[in-house]
Amino acid sequence: MRIIRDYDYVTPDNRGATAAIGNFDGVHLGHRSVIDMARQAVPEAPLGVVTFEPHPRAYFAPDAPAFRLMSGSARSSRLEKLGVDLLYELNFNAHMAALSPREFAQNVICDGLGLCHVIVGADFCFGHKRAGSAEDLQRFGAQMGFGVSIAPLVAQSRDTVSSTAIRRALSEARPRDAAAMLGHWHRIEGPVIGGEQRGRELGYPTANMSIDGLHPPAFGVYAVLVDVLEGPHSGSYHGVASMGVRPMFGENRPNLETFIFDFKGDLYGTALSVGLVDYLRPEARFDSLEALIAQMDADSLQARACLAAL
Repeated sequence: MRIIRDYDYVTPDNRGATAAIGNFDGVHLGHRSVIDMARQAVPEAPLGVVTFEPHPRAYFAPDAPAFRLMSGSARSSRLEKLGVDLLYELNFNAHMAALSPREFAQNVICDGLGLCHVIVGADFCFGHKRAGSAEDLQRFGAQMGFGVSIAPLVAQSRDTVSSTAIRRALSEARPRDAAAMLGHWHRIEGPVIGGEQRGRELGYPTANMSIDGLHPPAFGVYAVLVDVLEGPHSGSYHGVASMGVRPMFGENRPNLETFIFDFKGDLYGTALSVGLVDYLRPEARFDSLEALIAQMDADSLQARACLAAL
């Protein structure tokens, strides 16, 4: 998959694609339906996705609570797995934000990227102050020479599949409901960072990962699937993870601590992908380290049972 970040400098071999347009946070089932429509719209054309970095919501409200379901790199990886040929990951800045809907259609889609056909969701809005609708884009496309298809919203169990609904499910400790809308387990991806090594002292060495910039799922303990993405230990494992602020030790910066079952090795700096499968219990403070260890033993047994049933 090739990544293009500037619509003013697109080489001829990166033009002429059919592309889905949107933010694609989470790359959920609704997003995948739009991408599938793009794949089928002009089968002989390269398959593209047009998205933005930073996320426009983060650009307009940089101090708001973290909301993203995945980082830009995790999104790219997921899109590549779906067979996307060209990712137009455009810089969202003051100039982009100021474009009128017509200017966006002309300058970005038509003249800049040279797309032959675009697919957007029925709720798609674009241009300055989100003034343009999917129907407006169809009208512009007819005038400017590119096709536009509008994908219907995907519903599941009477609810529309959306990044907002997935965030709600994760906040309410419903990772399987989130996974049903995503089409895959919700994953935290990133490098293993240094910690206090308390887990090692307790007999439960953990791989610690930052969740900075990401929507925080409900704090507590989860049964997890772990992919080591690189290095001599690369592969898939089962484990149990704690999401939160470690109240037993007075910490207050949320992170993810994962104990990988039946694993020995150094993972510092290695990229992991940790999928949340089942929520086991909330965070808790214990009266003693012995009580904490006993609970960790019980959590591990419960997580093994959950994962064995997959």
